[in-house]
Amino acid sequence: MTKIAIFVDVQNIYYTTRQAFGGSFNYRKFWQAISTQGEIVEANAYAIERADDGQKKFQDALRHIGFNVKLKPFIQRKDGTAKGDWDVGITIDVLEQAAHVDKVILLSGDGDFDLLLKKIRSTYKVTTEVYSIEALTAKSLISATDHYHSILPADLIINK
Repeated sequence: MTKIAIFVDVQNIYYTTRQAFGGSFNYRKFWQAISTQGEIVEANAYAIERADDGQKKFQDALRHIGFNVKLKPFIQRKDGTAKGDWDVGITIDVLEQAAHVDKVILLSGDGDFDLLLKKIRSTYKVTTEVYSIEALTAKSLISATDHYHSILPADLIINK
């Protein structure tokens, strides 16, 4: 059976699906589809921790589906800008899992991950897949993966 590891850049998926379609990604539907392809042995969703009831409910829903939710504190800088990205954490976790799985699935459109996908494909011979909003995804990331899947309106929960 194919062993699958899933890594979700929650902020990236949230903002791009909202911008493109005005909705939220349907993680339950995604999980059900991927689980038919093999055994999900690792599934991490990387998010920013905020004291917000809506965020907590969303994170609990992800846990209920089967994701390990990894949280990083939201940092507000003195100049008013904010920081909260998981690129390094995602990269470390992908590198740790790549030797133990047959397929790595990344949900993100961030081009910073193109080198990571190239590395795990060449070093571990693992199959890679990326799910994101195509118009908001770095072309280098699409080129770096074995299989690219564009998130479409049918993959969403439309928020009215």
